[in-house]
Amino acid sequence: MKRGKSIVIVGATGMVGGHALEIGLAHPEVSSVTVIGRRSTGVEDAKLREVIHSDFADCAPIAEALSGHDVAVFCIGAYTGAVSDAELRKVTVEYAAEFARALHMESPQAAFCFLSGQGADQSEKSRIAFARYKGMAENALLRAGFPRVHLFRPGYIYPTVKRKEPTWSYRLFRFLYPVVRHVYPNIGISSEDLARAMVLVGLDGTLGGEGPVLENRAIRRLVGD
Repeated sequence: MKRGKSIVIVGATGMVGGHALEIGLAHPEVSSVTVIGRRSTGVEDAKLREVIHSDFADCAPIAEALSGHDVAVFCIGAYTGAVSDAELRKVTVEYAAEFARALHMESPQAAFCFLSGQGADQSEKSRIAFARYKGMAENALLRAGFPRVHLFRPGYIYPTVKRKEPTWSYRLFRFLYPVVRHVYPNIGISSEDLARAMVLVGLDGTLGGEGPVLENRAIRRLVGD
């Protein structure tokens, strides 16, 4: 009997990672889902294994939990303006690079799906911290040695589950998005559609043969939006 695929998700208590967890657990090709996070998701499922880990700057203690995976979905992030510049860089760059290093040691053939962002600058010279740090993280992942790295660059991510918005600008845009998207469809994507694209691309690759970078339009196309 063919072995089902194993997924590891980082950030499963967040907006996109939570949907990725639901989609992974429901997918018929997936036999196991491991969640690495600071707190429990509260989800109970026979396929699910949860590993509580507090310091993503050091993933050596969770090496055993990173073994034998086919797909990684990395959704940890921080909002510009909600944390200091130092914290934004740490979460965006250092956490991603350290997790990739530790995962590659244990699951070198895994596909790595990374939640980046529109405008990510791989030249690492942008004056915009978010763009510069996302570009730095992308470069680190492309150097990590995985056979497939998929860098998802969504525009605005529309929360399909009600949540407390991190800043007033996010509150405003959430209110406006349902109208704005009819005029500018590529301005964003729903959190659920983004998560679905990340899981499906991790499992099957990009059927259209796209390169490692998936901009908002390509992500929407993958889920038929």
